[in-house]
Amino acid sequence: MFDLDMGRYAAFVWPAWALSAVVLAGLSARALVAARRWSAELKRLEDEPNRAQAVQSTVAPRK
Repeated sequence: MFDLDMGRYAAFVWPAWALSAVVLAGLSARALVAARRWSAELKRLEDEPNRAQAVQSTVAPRK
């Protein structure tokens, strides 16, 4: 099946695999948190109908 015996290099290979897995998990978690934050911000902005009307009323119409 798989030959997971690294011999004398195991002391270097397995920690490198572990570090890579930790970094990948951290980056994935950070991306998930950021996506949820941006999704909440988008929902908050979409739920403010009066804000868009207020901005439009302060802009002078072009002639």
